[in-house]
Amino acid sequence: MARPEELRYVYRYKKNLTYTEFILLLNSESSDEDLAFIAAIFERLLVDEPAQYIVGNTEFCGLTLTVDARALIPRPETEELVHLILAENTAEKEIKLLDIGTGTGAIALSIAKANPEWAVTASDISSDALSLARENAELNKISTVSFTQSDVFSNLSGCYDIIVSNPPYIAEFEKAEMADNVLNYEPHLALFAAQDGLAIYAKIAENAKKYLATNGKIYLEIGYLQGQAVSQLFQMQFPDKRIRIIKDLSGKDRMIAID
Repeated sequence: MARPEELRYVYRYKKNLTYTEFILLLNSESSDEDLAFIAAIFERLLVDEPAQYIVGNTEFCGLTLTVDARALIPRPETEELVHLILAENTAEKEIKLLDIGTGTGAIALSIAKANPEWAVTASDISSDALSLARENAELNKISTVSFTQSDVFSNLSGCYDIIVSNPPYIAEFEKAEMADNVLNYEPHLALFAAQDGLAIYAKIAENAKKYLATNGKIYLEIGYLQGQAVSQLFQMQFPDKRIRIIKDLSGKDRMIAID
């Protein structure tokens, strides 16, 4: 179902209006062209197409990212993950960072923008997602990120000081509870994982030792009910490291840090 706030959002951004310009327009008469434009937007929202896909881009950590069906729309919770990594690694100058499942490139590009001296690698199993991430790197004039198609670590080598991932973590049985604008439009490869949503975390946990520097850190975004399960996966593989479950701004378990 189309919501008024989505219609306003799409109209304003498609017309490149500031908020003030949009408010002033509310007191003016709409032209036939504008009415047709609004009707076209409304029809797309009625079939649950995400507003960000209609606009064609979204804001993330100060970057403008192109978004389309090749990758998930970046969420505000993922911005919190980026802020956590940047806040906890301010003294580090020469960092090698790996972003697993980069999608639009949101995490990798935001971190590279903030720390251009870091060596950032963005990987994804999807060639379509990597194509989109490269486009976003060009759009934001970020040239310090390298891109690799890889199923987790399958096509990677070397050691990294930081490994970060916002992987697919939704279980198949959760489909019935999902909104149509997500289920019908965003790529299922980036949404769902086997083992009740834990499969990619398990794969990272089992193999990360070979790719993580001695004092390296791992940062993960998780589903809000997965804190204990994901923590246990990593505690088994990294018994000497500290495992932290970190809540998002709404008070839900959302991130795990291993250091």
